[in-house]
Amino acid sequence: MSSPNLIIFDCDGVLVDSEPISISVLLDVMAKAGHVMEEGTAYKLFLGRSMATTIELLREDFGFVVTPAHLDQARATLNERFRRELKPIPGIKAALDKLSGPRCIASSSKPERIRLSLSITGLLDQFEPHIYSATMVKRGKPAPDLFLHAARDMGMEPDDCLVIEDSPAGVEAAKAAGMRVFGFTGGSHALAGGLAAALALLEPDAVFDDMRLLPSLVAAPGTGR
Repeated sequence: MSSPNLIIFDCDGVLVDSEPISISVLLDVMAKAGHVMEEGTAYKLFLGRSMATTIELLREDFGFVVTPAHLDQARATLNERFRRELKPIPGIKAALDKLSGPRCIASSSKPERIRLSLSITGLLDQFEPHIYSATMVKRGKPAPDLFLHAARDMGMEPDDCLVIEDSPAGVEAAKAAGMRVFGFTGGSHALAGGLAAALALLEPDAVFDDMRLLPSLVAAPGTGR
């Protein structure tokens, strides 16, 4: 199969190693409100999903109503911890330097959080202005809407796109969009999130745990469904 005309990157857990921080902040906000949840459960339920979807799941499945005060507390803590702790995924800068052709980001996070993460980690110039958020579509991942929106805006057909994702919801969304998808399991949350097994069940076109391998995987003949 030919090389993709467009590579669509998820952000959290693919470009920046943010998921452990995000889950920690979410669990802390819940615990202070009297709702305790195991880390593994949080990864299984919320990884790769938008805040709107997370809020809905918490309300429907756990009876926990996320208030504006909870959101303000979480946002302030998350931004402060990002500025202190957030790092790029190891090897991502070298991988991006070796990849040619169009690229963009399609993330469940809000645009301002995506840009903050990329600014802190020195990756913003690699993608600006081609940054797409779940806030731009009606349905977030695992629905295909965000990936289809990004491809359409970039002037590409779905079968010309390759998605790089770390979450089951993201892999499901890419497959539903009719795109090739590589599952990445090299983030520091991979073990706690059980990513290797979860992604393997969804049969992405490749699964890899070292971002330095991405350019050769993209260039490999026959990669695809």
